[in-house]
Amino acid sequence: MVDDERLGAVARFAGQALGITAFTIAPASSDASFRRYFRVTAGTNSWIAMDAPPDKENLGLFVKIAQRLEALGLHVPKVLACDLDAGFALLGDLGQVPYLQRLNDETADRLYGDALGALVVLQTGAFADPDFLPPYDDTLLRREMELFPEWYLRRYLSRPPTDAQRHMLEAAFDGLITSAREQPQVWVHRDYHSRNLLVNEVHNPGILDFQDAVHGPITYDLVSLLKDCYIAWPRSRVVDWVKGYCHLSRESGLHRCEDDALFLEWFDRMGIQRHLKVAGIFARLHLRDGKSGYLADLPLTMRYLKEATAIYPDLAELHAFLCALPESP
Repeated sequence: MVDDERLGAVARFAGQALGITAFTIAPASSDASFRRYFRVTAGTNSWIAMDAPPDKENLGLFVKIAQRLEALGLHVPKVLACDLDAGFALLGDLGQVPYLQRLNDETADRLYGDALGALVVLQTGAFADPDFLPPYDDTLLRREMELFPEWYLRRYLSRPPTDAQRHMLEAAFDGLITSAREQPQVWVHRDYHSRNLLVNEVHNPGILDFQDAVHGPITYDLVSLLKDCYIAWPRSRVVDWVKGYCHLSRESGLHRCEDDALFLEWFDRMGIQRHLKVAGIFARLHLRDGKSGYLADLPLTMRYLKEATAIYPDLAELHAFLCALPESP
């Protein structure tokens, strides 16, 4: 249900910021967070009004990161006005067509090519200001993976791990953190996937939902994009894209890794970390927030986990554990 009081307040804020009284306002997109977005339309012009309740969301951080990404030359929403105390912002409208609607066998190379080019630009932000974003440190990496045993295993499947399974998970977490930390560290969007990238005819893609950005492993956003929880591609095609990005990012000065196999291993292991986290988040969205639509995306998320853990012998025990889990409670 839309909170009519906040909707009325964000509409008044938008009208005042634009200096207009005749406009329509309607939901623009859904979000897994507490943020809401509304499209404000007047004639042929449109804008996006963001409602970010200040007790739940850090609007100031969103504004600060948006301005820095725009300065890099990335196509992010321009912040036209904001009221940090109220938790409202008026943004430029980057369009209504997410990558997910347009991705298919014929368009994937072009659309991903644009997204990978933009990703290089985003990651180079670390050169100018490595301390601008918080570090994707061991504590954060582990806290994210802990969502899996807590929310997916214990609360969703009602299968809390035994002591032996807990020990196995901890050892796997340690190895995944080691892999993440040995990678070149760059700026990380942290949710760079087909629902947060918008198709634009000029300056493609439009980039959304970057407020949780950090300074961390070079393959993290690559995993978000190419092992997307909302669309899947054959392993052979993904490997080709990963190798292409290894070369592109190396030529751009982001790393010195000459070993395509090592870069691919970084990518695979980063994917395991991300998908453990995402499985926990999807379960939490269902159980805590009543957003059960994400349950439909759990099978692909778990498939990614099983496929990646099958590749590396040191993860054989985790692979067997995952394969033995039921798909639903």
